[in-house]
Amino acid sequence: MSSEQQPQPSEDEMRAAYEAELNRITSAEMIIQTAVSLINIGGRRLGLAPSAASDDQSAAQGSERDLEQVRDAIDGASALMPILERRMPGELAPLRDAIAQLQVAYAREAQSSSTQTSTTSTTVQDSKPERAKAAEKTPEGESEQGPGPAQASGRLWVPGR
Repeated sequence: MSSEQQPQPSEDEMRAAYEAELNRITSAEMIIQTAVSLINIGGRRLGLAPSAASDDQSAAQGSERDLEQVRDAIDGASALMPILERRMPGELAPLRDAIAQLQVAYAREAQSSSTQTSTTSTTVQDSKPERAKAAEKTPEGESEQGPGPAQASGRLWVPGR
């Protein structure tokens, strides 16, 4: 340990610094910081950002992937945009682009996950006897299954809806 260590700030000094920061920052700055943080979290949860905790990116990406959190991050950042439009309409193009890129990456990943799930489902479906398959059909010959569980629950985020 060095003998020239600076002493830890007191609670009063920390409170004063926090108060000074609150006086300096505007609500618009805080909202834009929040939107950027949400976009960064969404990218990390999609596995788009490398993890500092691990040298093996593929292992880190797999453990961080969470489409529900990505959807929440996209929805949160998008919800903040109308407020920012009022305050700084001409300065938001990079933020809009980042949200759009995250939405596209999310849609691809959700589609890929859906395709993998439906492929597994189709394999199981194809192994059923013909009588069981016929029982699942409607009179018009269409499946009664309808939308998948995520879509039916309203929890699946679909761009443009």
